Amino acid sequence: MERIGAWVITAAQKVQGLVGGPFLAGCILLVGCYFTVGTGFFQIRRVRLWMRRTLGAILRSREVHDRRDPHTISQFQAVSTALAGTIGTGNIIGVATALVAGGPGSVFWMWISALLGMMTKFAENVLGNRYRYRNCRGEWVGGPMVYIQRGLGCHWMACLFCLFCVLASFGIGNMSQANSIAGALTATLQIPPLLTGVVLCLLTGLVVLGGLRRLAGAAEKIVPFMAVFYTVGGLVIIALHWRQLPQAISAIVRGAFGLQSAMGGVGGYAVSQAISSGVARGIFSNEAGLGSSVIVSSSSNVAFPVQQGMWGIFEVFVDTILVCTITALAILCSGVLGSGKNGAALTVAAFSSGFGPLGGTFVSIAVCFFAFSAILGWYYYGQRSVEYLFGERGLPAYQICFLAATVLGCAAKLEPVWALSDTFNGLMAVPNLIALVLLSPQVFKITRDGLRK
Repeated sequence: MERIGAWVITAAQKVQGLVGGPFLAGCILLVGCYFTVGTGFFQIRRVRLWMRRTLGAILRSREVHDRRDPHTISQFQAVSTALAGTIGTGNIIGVATALVAGGPGSVFWMWISALLGMMTKFAENVLGNRYRYRNCRGEWVGGPMVYIQRGLGCHWMACLFCLFCVLASFGIGNMSQANSIAGALTATLQIPPLLTGVVLCLLTGLVVLGGLRRLAGAAEKIVPFMAVFYTVGGLVIIALHWRQLPQAISAIVRGAFGLQSAMGGVGGYAVSQAISSGVARGIFSNEAGLGSSVIVSSSSNVAFPVQQGMWGIFEVFVDTILVCTITALAILCSGVLGSGKNGAALTVAAFSSGFGPLGGTFVSIAVCFFAFSAILGWYYYGQRSVEYLFGERGLPAYQICFLAATVLGCAAKLEPVWALSDTFNGLMAVPNLIALVLLSPQVFKITRDGLRK
């Protein structure tokens, strides 16, 4: 078994070298630049519009919360479920890892990748809304596989996307998240991983087996709570160390361009590390370019593609600009960067600087909520992909395997799973990015026409 595991890791690393790393990140950034320029810097010039149509609408518009159509979910439920899939342990652990690898400057490049990723998500959602259709049950069905099939007429590439999505749902969407929950609960409450796995399996089954409306209803309650819970906690830490905030911002800007390093090779290396770490964290945090979240966004009651596109921008804003930045500033202001800690331990140290012994408990609770919500979101992505590939007859087997994977993820060592997770994530992006570029004239036309209304 050890030999098989080593072979899997080696094979995954070779594939990841081809479709992941700097190459994939560069492609996603280029696509983001393309849609940013093609839409006239929509995310910047129209910031008041998309904020009013998303955050503003959540606070004051009944339409966003409308659930009268039994075959759709509300706009708020759709964005909550999409955020459930994107806001995961990477927002806590991944940001800390990026800071260690790339220094404070990585935060700046994380912001840049998010700014460009907003328009990639916008394009995905526009096309998802444009090409979605109602199935025999009256439910909206959409996603990259649908706009690849109906927009490009390329069935084999749509199937390829679905295959990678199903595989990713077991890795990055399930087992790795479950493993993070088990690790957090073992560290803080000494709960055996197997017990965590069994309880997690039951909770997941209780939600996902109730269908999309129950899943969306759960996400509608969990996501706002966890986002506010973590944001308030992070702001408290930043406020307690407010005197270090200007220094932290300065370190982010100077680190982004290597101004704190010596001239020459050291400075250049520091910049390259900051860029690669920050861009990778931004991309794999909000999943812009992967196409996953548009699968659930297409199920909402949004009538116009441009409105759905603006929800995509909002998703990136909440996930990366808000939550990831809170983590980064909490770590930088608390002064724990450079302490020799990494990952979850670094984030725990940051929150412990303000909350004392309760810092670890706070982070553990956040990890559990973030990871559990990610499992729920990714279940739906995998379910729709299985339906596309095999029809409804494939769902029982997928449901059993998905629930079993939560137990396995808690109890097993996951080195091969971690190695494969990023690979399948990267492979998902390949057919999606090709489709986005080929269908981009429609995105630009729909955007122009939508803004005239």
